[in-house]
Amino acid sequence: MQAINDIKIVSIDEERPPMIRKEAYIDLFFKLSAKAPMDWCEDFNALGRQLTPGVKIEKNVGLCVEAWVKDMSQIAPHLEKIKQNILDCNEQYIEKDRLKKLALLAANTSAAGEDSEQFKLNEIIADLKF
Repeated sequence: MQAINDIKIVSIDEERPPMIRKEAYIDLFFKLSAKAPMDWCEDFNALGRQLTPGVKIEKNVGLCVEAWVKDMSQIAPHLEKIKQNILDCNEQYIEKDRLKKLALLAANTSAAGEDSEQFKLNEIIADLKF
């Protein structure tokens, strides 16, 4: 899970530099520090729809955040919002993974009661940071 924690924007995509379009907006492509898993991308896209203007990431590629703004003064504030979405998505992804592991551990044990020693052990194991 350390790799998920490290996902962040590191630069503008060199292959797709910012461009001012005739339609009066600027395309921005922010390169990520690592390839994001498909389910992380889906979570990010859900969070990205809450931003104005919206942002997205191609879930099959997972390397670049696609965004746009109407004028240059919006670039820095929009980037800060995107960076916060990435942090939120990282935390959400890690928690989902922890809950999956906990559910798997609980399913693999016969003593699934919350007061059991096995359940407590499963929670500790699920919370370990590797």
